Amino acid sequence: MLIRNKLILRFTLLVVGIQLVFSAFLYYFQATTREQRFTGRLTTKAAMTTRLLVRRGGHVDETLLHQFRRHDLFTIPEEQISIYGPGQHLLYTSADGLSQLRNSEYLDRLVRGQPVHFRDGPLEVVGFRYVYHDQPYYLFASGHDDLGLAQLRKLGLIVVAGNLAALVLIILAGWYFAEQALRPISRIIQQVERIKATELSARLDEGNGTDEIAQLAHTFNHMLGGVEQAFESQKSFLSNASHELRTPLASVLGTLETAYAYDTDLAEAKRSIGSAVEEIKKLAELTNGLLSLAQITDPAFAQEAVRLDECLTQALDACQRRYPGRELRLAFGELPAEEVDDLFVVRGNARLLTSALLNLLDNACKYSTGPVLARLDYPTPTILRVRISDSGIGMAPHELARIYEPLYRAGTATSAPGYGLGLPMARRIILVHRGEIRLTSQPGTGTTATVELPAMSE
Repeated sequence: MLIRNKLILRFTLLVVGIQLVFSAFLYYFQATTREQRFTGRLTTKAAMTTRLLVRRGGHVDETLLHQFRRHDLFTIPEEQISIYGPGQHLLYTSADGLSQLRNSEYLDRLVRGQPVHFRDGPLEVVGFRYVYHDQPYYLFASGHDDLGLAQLRKLGLIVVAGNLAALVLIILAGWYFAEQALRPISRIIQQVERIKATELSARLDEGNGTDEIAQLAHTFNHMLGGVEQAFESQKSFLSNASHELRTPLASVLGTLETAYAYDTDLAEAKRSIGSAVEEIKKLAELTNGLLSLAQITDPAFAQEAVRLDECLTQALDACQRRYPGRELRLAFGELPAEEVDDLFVVRGNARLLTSALLNLLDNACKYSTGPVLARLDYPTPTILRVRISDSGIGMAPHELARIYEPLYRAGTATSAPGYGLGLPMARRIILVHRGEIRLTSQPGTGTTATVELPAMSE
């Protein structure tokens, strides 16, 4: 169901529900008021009749009765009055053939002083106890409230007709307000439908910038910015990957074609084959790097306790073997003030963490000739930090902004061996371990890579 229809339905049900409750209350109030008013008339009429009819000794003055009925301007339709004396004997009834069956059922309650109100067919009956000259009398008065019931029926018709007419108005009002409320969303839908893969730079109108619709447009614009950046990164990745793959493939193809056309002895053929093998090794290394980068996405493996100092030591040893003459230093900084049983322990995968640290050390050695310092410390009791610093060529700010793009290499480093996969791979590994990585650099001064990982608690 469309949101517009849901809003209309809920708005209609809510308003109609409130209206029905109010109508029921109004009808009930009117019915109760009519009943009380008519009961009061019956009670007053019975009491007046008793005062006029009951004389000394409890005798009924029939002459006075006829005079009273002739001059009574407030006679109740189908009026019936029965009067019982102190001994619960019937003293008077307004009609000789009037049945006293229902009255006798409630007489005991009047004797106990409890007034009664009941219906006898279409008639409404009230009974009450009346004391006259210290003598108790028991009165039953009944009648039919023609005027009150007619007004009540008319009120019921008005309520029903008014609710039906109001229902139509409520539906129209709900449709109008739902249309007005959802118009900004319709506008956003139209704008989104015009955005294509080639127009990701387009943005939605954020309206007044304060309501929920504006927040939705702002969120969508932020998402579009991320999608646009991802598309640009993908285009850059594909462009660089095709270039990096094309170079060794062209070299292998050229070498083999030359060998096939011109090599005439075994020695020349071996040299050509050796050159092709070296290019194929580079191609295999690049392909494996791309595959490894694509596979580092699942954090489910990070469940084991790992000694980060051991990972760093293994990475330093491996880097020392790659660069035998380079000076690599390991230093320890601030440690927790309280004694910790699991010092330098994080939760993760030792092989991946060692690979990430080795990539950072390899970059530091590759782009500098001086010593490389690795420092391990606790900036806070819950954070483990590794800093790898060099005094190499450094990077400009615009280069630093793109260092995590796969296959991107800074302009000053294009002559160094590599494919621009080390930093992106290290970053993914650190993020998978719920950590952070930051690089600071100045051209001609050096670069510092900072890795922070959550320390493992007991």
